[in-house]
Amino acid sequence: MVLSATVPPVSQEPLPGWVQGVRARFAPQLTALTQRTGIFARIELKPEGLLPICQYLRDAEGFGHCASIGGIDWREEREVVYHLWSDQKKGYLELSLRVPAPDAHVESVTPLWPGANYLERETWDLVGIRFDHHPDLRRLFMPEGYEFHPLLKTFELHEPELLEVKTRHE
Repeated sequence: MVLSATVPPVSQEPLPGWVQGVRARFAPQLTALTQRTGIFARIELKPEGLLPICQYLRDAEGFGHCASIGGIDWREEREVVYHLWSDQKKGYLELSLRVPAPDAHVESVTPLWPGANYLERETWDLVGIRFDHHPDLRRLFMPEGYEFHPLLKTFELHEPELLEVKTRHE
């Protein structure tokens, strides 16, 4: 069985004015900005630009909901992808950033969107990306004490008797 994913095509529509404003205001922190069909845009940014850009998008542009956070293992680096929803604009915006795999960590957006709490915990648990200053970064799916992150490309299945899993009840 072959699995494939399709990337939404690049839209030929001009970028909305507010997206142009984000580009002008945060140009040093952006690495790419692409218009995509089905969402307003995909903004690729440097990790240090995450919180200021998210704060601006929430407060000035009406992106009041962090709908999803996911992680991708590219072996040498990890990518964190955020999908933000705006009720005012009736659409999604995608943010993306990459960090080196050996020290994969970014700032938590939970202070801006409390609902991101579980999304960040899931991403840490499965892909191993740490969220700095997260209020409760602990395992969500895997047991406490489990040392692996099962969605990493380097993950290997282990026989249960080879694993030493520490539980909270020990």
